[in-house]
Amino acid sequence: MSAGELVAITSLTLRVGLVATVSILPAAVALGYLLARREFPGRSVVQAMVALPMVLPPVAVGLALLLLLGRRGPLGNVWSLLGVDLVFTWWAAALAAAVVGFPLLTRACEQSFAEIDTRFEEVAVTLGLGRMRTFFRVTLPLARRGVLYGTLLAFTRALGEFGATTLVAGIIPGRTETLALGIYSRVQLGDDAGALALCGASFAIALTALLVAEGRLRRKRAPVE
Repeated sequence: MSAGELVAITSLTLRVGLVATVSILPAAVALGYLLARREFPGRSVVQAMVALPMVLPPVAVGLALLLLLGRRGPLGNVWSLLGVDLVFTWWAAALAAAVVGFPLLTRACEQSFAEIDTRFEEVAVTLGLGRMRTFFRVTLPLARRGVLYGTLLAFTRALGEFGATTLVAGIIPGRTETLALGIYSRVQLGDDAGALALCGASFAIALTALLVAEGRLRRKRAPVE
């Protein structure tokens, strides 16, 4: 494997992971807060549906996305009218990564919001902050550890996504070949050196993400002198 191929595959993987994580972050935070603070009919059903991609085989998730987004699927005509080819592109890889990462981020947000003492929010409201400002200035900062770790989990899950991505995006060198797909394809071709190089890149990215997250949390926990 050439250095150019390694850089291209790593760059594509980072792009897929970042797009997937950023795209699900607002919805996951909002849904996590809703599940943590509101009781409503069907709440347990929503929680089960959110967790479903975690317990289903990733290949089943990929097949569902393929059937939904393919040319003969319910959304196929929409993509055709827009002139967009989604399936077997890196956008499809990002979508698959977003679907499998969404439960991790949502559940982390839900647990983090559930642990916050609601009295802090009540005091903020009585002091004149509206509900929205209270959320962004009080609730979300208090939940930042859980949100950050959930974001990290979703990002690293996106980096390693394989099963769903294989079906909806395929393994197309230069277009959809992420690190996980590249490792698999090179093992199948007997290119052990290339597979190990991609494993090393995966390890480096994951370790860097963990160190950055720990560093940010440590700075936030540091006492003010």
